[in-house]
Amino acid sequence: MTERTLGIIGGSGLYDLPGLENRELVELETPFGKPSDTVLTGTLHGVRMAFLPRHGRGHVLAPHELPFRANIHAMKQLGMDAVVGISAVGSMKIDLRPGELVLIDQFLDRTRGRTHESTFFGGGCVAHAHFADPIWEPLRQMALKAARAAGAVAHDGGTYLCMEGPLFSTRAESRLYRSWGVDVIGMTNLQEAKLAREAEIAYSTIALVTDYDCWHEAEGDVDVQAVIAVVKANADLAQRVVVEMAKATSELEEPIRAAGCMQHAVMTAPDHVNPDARRRLDLLIGKYLG
Repeated sequence: MTERTLGIIGGSGLYDLPGLENRELVELETPFGKPSDTVLTGTLHGVRMAFLPRHGRGHVLAPHELPFRANIHAMKQLGMDAVVGISAVGSMKIDLRPGELVLIDQFLDRTRGRTHESTFFGGGCVAHAHFADPIWEPLRQMALKAARAAGAVAHDGGTYLCMEGPLFSTRAESRLYRSWGVDVIGMTNLQEAKLAREAEIAYSTIALVTDYDCWHEAEGDVDVQAVIAVVKANADLAQRVVVEMAKATSELEEPIRAAGCMQHAVMTAPDHVNPDARRRLDLLIGKYLG
């Protein structure tokens, strides 16, 4: 049987993955620098796992400081075919309540200063990945079932607006985003989704609702203490969802993969890809460069 793998990128409040067997902390270097922290590897229900705390252990990296490229490249180096990003988000709809999960299927980009960390390409090699559906649907469906099996109230689908941060929204921004019909707001997951697609990794987001942003004046404005309280209360839930995902992954007839999705994305002629770009991109798309 083909080996089953599953990478987890943990967001605010999720800095470890209890229950892993054969635990090992791996320090990696990538062509794009070091990832946010050492990667915890091990096995769970026979599935080879890799866990990376997005903000570093102790939460030392702000959203605009995250080494997104190094994080996703590290998952590729470790052979992860599928990666799930777990993220704390604000709710933009009254029926998406704190403590509930949203298995999003779309993104809106409101980041401004992350161009460098949003793609592996440029600097000698140009590629345009297909991104109409930014979440890998088979993985999203598996995550949805796992969340419900773990006892979560899990909503099927939604749009994640990715803002720059690190400040929360102004009230005017929050009202504008609601008028656009978005479901949740966060600061991190879009770059991961973009890079995972370029790395031919299946990617999905589990969004943990912590607050109502600042549009819902009756609930009070979002603040860090309130967010942390909800995150801590639901850290165990997130870990149970990961366990259920490992179970489901172990039972798959074929692993969930995004292999081949970049085959026709490279625009630069192979003989014009410079040596430095070839070095950086070798693990990701070297097979397409001739």
